[in-house]
Amino acid sequence: MVLRAESSRRVVVSVIILLVFAAIVGKLFYIQVIDSSYKFSAANNVLRYITQYPARGLIFDRHGVPLVSNKPIFDILMVKRQVKPFDTLEFATMLELTVDQVRSAFKQATKQKGYSPRKAVVLLKQISAENFARFQEVMYKYQGFEIQPRTVRSYNSPIAAHLLGYVGEVDERHIKNNPYYQQGDYIGISGIERSYEHVLRGKKGVKIFMVDVHNRIKGSYDQGKFDTMAVPGKNITTTIDANLQEYGERLMQNKIGSIVAIEPKTGEVLAMISSPTYDPNLLVGRQRAANFRALKQDSLKPIFNRSIMALYPPGSTFKVVNALIGLQEGVVTPETRYACHGGYTVGRGVACHSHPSPTNLIQSIQVSCNTYYCHVFRNIIDKKEFGSVENGFSAWKRHVESFGFGNKLNIDLPHELKGIVPSVSFYDKYYRKGGWSSLTIISLAIGQGELSVTPLQMANLAATIANKGYYIAPHVVKSIEGDTINSVFREKHITSIDSKYFDYIIEGMDLAVNGDPGSGSTARIAALPDIRICGKTGTAQNPHGKDHSVFFAFAPKDDPKIAISVYVENAGFGATWAAPIASLMIEKYLKNTISKPWLEKYIMDANLLDRRAKAK
Repeated sequence: MVLRAESSRRVVVSVIILLVFAAIVGKLFYIQVIDSSYKFSAANNVLRYITQYPARGLIFDRHGVPLVSNKPIFDILMVKRQVKPFDTLEFATMLELTVDQVRSAFKQATKQKGYSPRKAVVLLKQISAENFARFQEVMYKYQGFEIQPRTVRSYNSPIAAHLLGYVGEVDERHIKNNPYYQQGDYIGISGIERSYEHVLRGKKGVKIFMVDVHNRIKGSYDQGKFDTMAVPGKNITTTIDANLQEYGERLMQNKIGSIVAIEPKTGEVLAMISSPTYDPNLLVGRQRAANFRALKQDSLKPIFNRSIMALYPPGSTFKVVNALIGLQEGVVTPETRYACHGGYTVGRGVACHSHPSPTNLIQSIQVSCNTYYCHVFRNIIDKKEFGSVENGFSAWKRHVESFGFGNKLNIDLPHELKGIVPSVSFYDKYYRKGGWSSLTIISLAIGQGELSVTPLQMANLAATIANKGYYIAPHVVKSIEGDTINSVFREKHITSIDSKYFDYIIEGMDLAVNGDPGSGSTARIAALPDIRICGKTGTAQNPHGKDHSVFFAFAPKDDPKIAISVYVENAGFGATWAAPIASLMIEKYLKNTISKPWLEKYIMDANLLDRRAKAK
């Protein structure tokens, strides 16, 4: 019995051992034959991963005209340990470099983070396709060198530089903030390229190669089973009309300022010109860094996007806002009349130009009477029902901000400024609490003083009036391939002013452009034979030099399709430069013809930069 029991135990133990052994063998078979993940992991130290860079998405204008495309370039990589002596002069000449540049590139390559003589590092970046073709023919003579295909931006026409933006190489901050990026990657730095980087960049792929102990490639790993393809970025269609954009840039050549044009019903930006501008092709290729430094050091600030970053007084264009607030608060009616005898004479006074007097509200817009709006502004601030100047001013401020002033409009571009609408606390601090009144801040009546706006905000004001009381946030992207734009660009922003009051403002703006000769209309230069433009001039006082020429408008009157603002720095009266520029832009967009070629030539030939330099 004892022997039988002992024999049974031996059998059981033997079976257990056999089962364990079988399990181990089975697992080893699975690991080595069926599941290659362990093999893949173990092989990591003899594999080399080569990034496959995607092409960035293309950018088009609203009609499908290509604005930004891609062109091939090539990075030359080296594995220092594999490099054999070579003819440096031949190498440099072939790539259109100097010998010193090649030697410097070798030194810089060895200083790169994570450098190893056994690993491939970038030696020369952005070699042109032409130079690469020459190098490829004799590449067999240069051991230890490899090629990495890339793409960079190409601009079909040198327009819209500020709006489109530019692409640059990532820095440590980008890499730290987003693990997607690695050293040598490109990223959108400004404009649409930055705002829509996540859409345009695509997705990187990778190819995996087997290498020997000297890091020499021996072939594709596992027949490319684990390779991934790069996914190109999505294409973007902008709201921009390339023809109008190019025309606006020609009109603003040799001038400083901005033009912003918006489609009122949609908030789509039709053109955004900041002058002076630059050719976006300057910020592509091997000369990019040198060109960027030159642009950055230019005293005229060509990289600065004045359309959304420059702050100007709105000047007399702001009178329409005060008129609307006055109507809403019931302190003025369309029939209210004030006489003007050269200015508002209370306190230190506000001067005014010669025009027919007295005027009602509509006529006051037509002739741009300063005196009228001093009365209106003080009536608002000192309205009895408010109880105090502070309450009156706060009510005025709330109305102003409902038009988008003092806040960002949240256009889909980086670096937009919100402008300045002063507050009660500001005046309390500046004048002391109780030390100021409506008369103290009377300059706000005519869009001066502490009030500052961007050209984008003024174009948005024109769109708001065209829409009789609402606006849609301005935006520059119309559609994204396989995606939708942000829903905020379809939402209506309603002002605090009843829509019925806008008709009076529109009539005044109509008369400012289309009034009879001798009626005092300030913008007759902007009138067109078959397009009814409604507009308002402004001469924005500038404490740092000559006044700015300002004009904003929309057209046609009965079915507005374009709203526009124009600022020309240090150019004087609004009717002299800003109004005719706006008129030409409107006609170009709506008719694609120009009925006043003499005016077009006069504007395009004018060099206000020379006049500015002589004035200094």
